[in-house]
Amino acid sequence: MSNQIFKELKNSIFNKKFQNIGYLPRWIIFAIDVFIVGVSCGITQIIIHSLSVKFTGIFTEVVQAGLILFVNALFFMVYRTYAGIIRHSTFIDGVKLLVATSSSYISLLSVNLISFAFFKSKIFLSTGLFITYVISFLLLFLFRILVKNFFEKYLQADDQKQLIKAVIYGADANAISVANALKTEKPARFKLVAFIDKFKQVKTSKSILDLPIINQSKSIHVILRTMGAEALIIAEKSLSKEETVAIVEECLEYNFKVFTVPLITDWEDQKQISNQLKNFAIEDLLERKPIVLDNNAISSQINGKTVLITGGAGSIGSEIVRQIIPFNPYKIVILDQAESPLHNLKLEISEFEGKVKIRTIIADVRDFDLMTGVFEKYKPDFVYHAAAYKHVPLMEENPGQAIYTNVIGTKNLADLSQQFKVDKFVLISTDKAVNPSSVMGASKRIAEKYVQSLNYHLSQSKRNSTKYITTRFGNVLGSNGSIVPLFTKQIQEGGPITITHPEIIRYFMTIPEACQLVLEAGAMGNGGEIFIFDMGKPVKIIDLAKKMIRLAGFTPDNEIKIKIIGLRPGEKLYEELLNDTSKTLPTHNEKIMIGQDNFDNYEEISELVLQLSETAKSAGNNEMVVLMKKIVPEFKSMNSVFETLDS
Repeated sequence: MSNQIFKELKNSIFNKKFQNIGYLPRWIIFAIDVFIVGVSCGITQIIIHSLSVKFTGIFTEVVQAGLILFVNALFFMVYRTYAGIIRHSTFIDGVKLLVATSSSYISLLSVNLISFAFFKSKIFLSTGLFITYVISFLLLFLFRILVKNFFEKYLQADDQKQLIKAVIYGADANAISVANALKTEKPARFKLVAFIDKFKQVKTSKSILDLPIINQSKSIHVILRTMGAEALIIAEKSLSKEETVAIVEECLEYNFKVFTVPLITDWEDQKQISNQLKNFAIEDLLERKPIVLDNNAISSQINGKTVLITGGAGSIGSEIVRQIIPFNPYKIVILDQAESPLHNLKLEISEFEGKVKIRTIIADVRDFDLMTGVFEKYKPDFVYHAAAYKHVPLMEENPGQAIYTNVIGTKNLADLSQQFKVDKFVLISTDKAVNPSSVMGASKRIAEKYVQSLNYHLSQSKRNSTKYITTRFGNVLGSNGSIVPLFTKQIQEGGPITITHPEIIRYFMTIPEACQLVLEAGAMGNGGEIFIFDMGKPVKIIDLAKKMIRLAGFTPDNEIKIKIIGLRPGEKLYEELLNDTSKTLPTHNEKIMIGQDNFDNYEEISELVLQLSETAKSAGNNEMVVLMKKIVPEFKSMNSVFETLDS
């Protein structure tokens, strides 16, 4: 019935006027409060007369009422009970009203006692004063409750259909604070319908904030469907990563939206609670244990040193920069040929320039003379070589560029690291270098071979001042040009999501995870190792696509279609982290293993790399790829024009 009344009001000619009300001037609120006290005086007189109580005071009833109004008005001003916005009244406003009316009652009672002491006659009937005090407080409080309730219901009546019906997972202080903030937020985004208690402690039907608390005795999706909810807001801080992933997976499977919210102590702006709620990112659902770094080992090597990072403006290189800064290097030299990303990174980390010297260089690792100048000027202690061409289909079309950057660029930096006595050289490689099926993968494998053979050659000749280390891992979520940003863009555009093959699988890790392991591997390496990272469970790309569609609030193959387009040139159905003949050794970090590969003869590999460089300058693509296959016998092209070269 009340909702119907509000609906009629909403459609009345006064609708716009009500919606445009900001708040009443303070003097109007003050006048209403005084008027309510006056009404209380009238009600008191009616009660006293109905009880046939006879009282003869010094003043008439009108003067008595005037004195009561004056004293109450005085304390309303003292305690500023009129200063708050009525529709946003809180417990504090109720306390202020109680204090103001109580002060008025005590003052009037004191005046009454003084009058009796000096004039043997009272001004007020003491019982009447108490009745007026009680009635005035109750009416003042009721007035605020009614106004607050009216505005809440009236303003919500216009957008109830647009609100997302949500259940909050959790019933602790954090969950209650989230619920409070969401209920009072304007404009509202969620309509809360219940809490879910993880610990099943509620034996009978109880509620918080007029919302029921439901035991998690049934599956989450069953509870959500029963409550008619569309979304789950996870506010329970005691959940483990595994429990959270299980809940999110269940919600996505049954097409419910799921949100997470940080602890209330981490909110930057507590008024904008909806901005704190966020959808789960796909990386939140990787079934991985958190990485624990040996910070002491990393710090002892990086602290006070000069670090050169090639490809420093890329997704991996820039994250290495961010993670190295806390270890207090003396200087960070960031080298890249991409001007705009390098400029953006410099602006991002400019706040640290007082703590760490930061230099940015626009240069190409293929230019040996230019690289020599960089080493002469900055004399780095550590080199993290992340510069590379990485897109498989592009390198199939441009094998010469893969050779120049991935092979010759690596050779330039490795040779200069020895010449200028760099402490450690860390090559960042890829799982596509294992049993390569593409030009890109083969070029990275040749780079690995050169670095390993150089380290072995120098150690055998007792001239090894530089430790050469290789790190190898799979796909990185969110890196430039990777599959996740592509899927995100396709979803935003309404689909379809394009997948090369329904059975294709890949290993994934996040950019911070990959870079953390690069730093640790660099710290523990003694030279010549290929460090293999634990990539967790392989992920089926079609399952990844469906999960991302659900995270975005859509249904796969309904609102967002999935289109199979066929394998691209050089692309495998699955990637490997080890060659067929390789073995691994464990390290103190369970997420890092050492791959044991046979070392190539340095003179032979060096001669072949020089031949490859000359071939890339003048020969055709086939000649280049034939020589690459000679250097890497396990290189077998797939879905490529170069497959004929394997027969």
